[in-house]
Amino acid sequence: MRLRSSHAAVNIIQHDHDVLSAVLQGMLQIIRAISDGGKKPDLKVLRAMLLYIHDYPERVHHPKEDRFLFPMIRKRTGEADEAIIELEAQHALGDRLVLDLEHALNRYELEGAAAFEPFALMAGQYADFYKAHMRLEEQKILAIALEVLSEDDWRELDAAFSEEKNPLEGSRADTTMQQLFSMIVNLAPPPVGVGPEM
Repeated sequence: MRLRSSHAAVNIIQHDHDVLSAVLQGMLQIIRAISDGGKKPDLKVLRAMLLYIHDYPERVHHPKEDRFLFPMIRKRTGEADEAIIELEAQHALGDRLVLDLEHALNRYELEGAAAFEPFALMAGQYADFYKAHMRLEEQKILAIALEVLSEDDWRELDAAFSEEKNPLEGSRADTTMQQLFSMIVNLAPPPVGVGPEM
């Protein structure tokens, strides 16, 4: 269930999760279409999706949680300690999993159909891993944060998270990430994007 909050940090985290979910879902739809015998897409779209997953969540989103949100919750309560330890470990693991997925895509591109199934399996496992990760953040960590953090805490968190909004958001957008997301939309086939049909 989606949390309702007036706090920018909560809304930014949830919006980042929505965008990442859309990219992951798009990747899985393209993989299913290949598996069902559709024509092979331009693999550039899968590369762009993996680049987004690697560059934004792993380089911007997670570090803010690690540097700001988790320490602030720890100052106020020990109730979330176990979940925070698990999430920090997942943040460290996530980067390696994306690199493994990129490697599997390279192998598929070079070796063809024989390497498709391992890539598809790995992509599904990564999507499941990340969905569970986002669910834990939203249902446990953010719920606890809303209970225990003070208004001063929230002002500090909101400022930290608003400093570099999701690049798809607008005014302080990072041009490279906007271009990357546009590339994904333009290359991905419907219903993921507006690229050629598979």
